[in-house]
Amino acid sequence: MTQNSLPVLQIAIPLIAAPLCVVIRDRKIVLACTIAVCWATFAMSVALLHRVLSQGVVTYELGGWPAPWGIEYRVDALNAFVMVFVAAIGALVITYAPSSLEREIARSRHYLFYVMYLLCLTGLLGICITGDLFNLFVFLEISSLSSYALISLGQSRRALMAAFQYLVMGTIGATFILIGIGLLYQMTGSLNMQDVAGRLDPQRGTRTVLVAFAFMSVGISLKMALFPLHAWLPNAYTYAPSVVTAFIAATATKVSVYILLRMVFSVFQPTFAFDSLPLDTGLMILALTGIFAASAAAVFQTNIKRMLAFSSVAQIGYMVLGISIASEAGLTAGIVHMFNHAFIKGGMFMAMGCLALRLGAVELSDLRGAARRMPWTMFAWSLGGLGLIGVPVTAGFVSKWLLLTAAFEAGKLPVAAMLLVSSLFAVVYVWRVVEVAYFQEPLQDQKDVQEAPLSMLIPTYVVIGLTLLFGVWSSLSTGLARQAALALLGAAS
Repeated sequence: MTQNSLPVLQIAIPLIAAPLCVVIRDRKIVLACTIAVCWATFAMSVALLHRVLSQGVVTYELGGWPAPWGIEYRVDALNAFVMVFVAAIGALVITYAPSSLEREIARSRHYLFYVMYLLCLTGLLGICITGDLFNLFVFLEISSLSSYALISLGQSRRALMAAFQYLVMGTIGATFILIGIGLLYQMTGSLNMQDVAGRLDPQRGTRTVLVAFAFMSVGISLKMALFPLHAWLPNAYTYAPSVVTAFIAATATKVSVYILLRMVFSVFQPTFAFDSLPLDTGLMILALTGIFAASAAAVFQTNIKRMLAFSSVAQIGYMVLGISIASEAGLTAGIVHMFNHAFIKGGMFMAMGCLALRLGAVELSDLRGAARRMPWTMFAWSLGGLGLIGVPVTAGFVSKWLLLTAAFEAGKLPVAAMLLVSSLFAVVYVWRVVEVAYFQEPLQDQKDVQEAPLSMLIPTYVVIGLTLLFGVWSSLSTGLARQAALALLGAAS
């Protein structure tokens, strides 16, 4: 395997492995294959990031056709950084998965889960790595269709309705994105992102480009569940199998935020989005509204997975808020929070999977005294909660500190004040769970409940441990995010 082939192998290996799993079907062989592929994919993403940092942008021309005529895979600091944490979550969650799947999905359907998981990972990584607009749409559909199938595997019949609602909303979003791509092709005659950006220069003020930008902005906002286009997300996270929720919550919306960054800064350029159009103001209003509205909704939830789902909508608001500041500091904060939130929320949903395995439910009332029966699981969840609040020494603190700094530097003092106030909501909904789990008597029928198996606890603690590691050793994640922000701003200049 040569380093020059890494970009295409990153996509080809999981894409080829998925249909092989359909042919093999044997549960144990398919599991071993999926775990091996996911860890290999992670290793390749780390190698790609190292190569980008040491040598600069990495490109791969599919079929030997040069861009813009052929499809180009293009890896810079931004998408290399995103691919590393997407692949890391993919590898850790699939390592954690087997025990949870035994309870939540019938054995006869396990191989289907692994097939869809590999396809979803392929789609998410493909979105990040491609430099072609139509190829981006294809990978978006691969990840979306497999996500719908994964969510529908949930035990409750409501999982089917949640998957259908996600399908309807996701299809609308994908259609809007495709219309935008078609209009851009009409104006430029190209689908290569760099080529489109160059050809748009004299045409950015035309009505067709404006309409294309509007369609793509709305479509991407639907995909990343930006308030108020988030209606599909709470049910999808609540009724999906625990493994699926942990994977999708940590990766899918972050990749959609990446698409927004790529479109605004690399294709349309911020002079068009923020100077000719008031996108920064619009995004800031929606982000702040979403932070408060979704956080308030989370406070009143009794299902913990649903509570964390509304929390995710609020956290997407933090990412978008960083983008709306449109400065190096703001972009760095938004990108860092994509990274940090992936591990915080992924770890918390993995802890919820441990609770679901032993308690059979994730309602607040079912968690009474859970910390006495499952101390390690609840401790992991509580550490993740501290990250959501933004307590020092956690990755969440780093994100919020960078956002505050960016707001102060931009002279947006009211925004900084609102950021501080919004953290109080997280304190409330995290404390509700901690209070019930630690300070109430256990239910009588849960006296024999045992701690989650090590096969689930170890990956959970690795993910939660990373939130502490990057809270203390923040220079690595912040440095990579700053390089990604500078690459975006450099492409925009």
